[in-house]
Amino acid sequence: MSVDSIGKKESKIISFGNAFVTRGFTMYPVLVLLMIVGSIVAPRFLTSYNLLNILEQVSVLGLTTIGLTFILLIGRLDLSLEGLVGFAPMLAAVLLVPTSTGGFGTELPGWTGPLIALSTAGFVGWLNGFMVVKIGLNPFISTLGLLVLLRGGVLIISNGRSIYSPGDELTYLGSERFYGIPLAVILFAVIALIVGLVLGYHRFGRALYAVGGNESAARAAGIDVDKVIWGSFVISGLLAGLAGILMTGRLDSAVTTQGQNIIFSAFAAAVIGGVSLGGGRGTITGVLSGVLLIGVINNLLTLADVSSFYVQATTGAIIILSAILSTLANKRSSLAKTRT
Repeated sequence: MSVDSIGKKESKIISFGNAFVTRGFTMYPVLVLLMIVGSIVAPRFLTSYNLLNILEQVSVLGLTTIGLTFILLIGRLDLSLEGLVGFAPMLAAVLLVPTSTGGFGTELPGWTGPLIALSTAGFVGWLNGFMVVKIGLNPFISTLGLLVLLRGGVLIISNGRSIYSPGDELTYLGSERFYGIPLAVILFAVIALIVGLVLGYHRFGRALYAVGGNESAARAAGIDVDKVIWGSFVISGLLAGLAGILMTGRLDSAVTTQGQNIIFSAFAAAVIGGVSLGGGRGTITGVLSGVLLIGVINNLLTLADVSSFYVQATTGAIIILSAILSTLANKRSSLAKTRT
């Protein structure tokens, strides 16, 4: 075999490895391995019922993580998403139900529930964008303040009580099934596909990567950076609000602790999926792998009857290991590109 043919084969292998990493497939082998282990440890793991249950559970985390990805791609942070998952549907619930069940007594028509939740989420996203773009606040500080405000707001408007059975219209998206498949799963899949196409082929997606990669260069190229940042916060808020609606539907209630700590899982899923916290790098394919990995880990530990005291610690350890593997893979890919 000639030196040229060997060099071509090595080049093809390197190109394949680069594409494998940059397109977000790094964690899928780990996911497959976990599923194989799961089928051995717990025979119920690979049943259609359990797999659908995993997908239904991760749909809320998935939408929140996709929303967070918009913010991370532009090199910013948004901690308020966790608060929105709980506050947006809670506000809708208290406006729909009578005072006897914890509402304000307004008893608005049921169809207004999802609109109220999404409008609230969109407004909070707009407010985040305003504080970051127009006032110039540090997004970590401003969104942290909003997170605390929203968490307190949930307790204020609900008087510290959960709202049970807030209405079919508000719970429809999170509870309905279509040919046995949860509507929440279908909705999550459709949104992930749309966002993937936007990031890959639309000018707004290219603008996100440009702003996160080099903001000064993006401005010089004629990109309206402020508009991109502001729009990203609005989209992120809307997706968090939708995630809250799905959770309310699955629980058939708006609970005061809804969405608590979900932002940490969202950050973990994004990092595992190869989204850079510094901005400018990440794919929906990778985000999905991170979300599914966390969902499978949690489900597997539950089926294996692992004590709840160890579940969080074990999950955290696996998340750190996965993040290290993802980082090493990205570094190797960058080194290979430099050599070629």
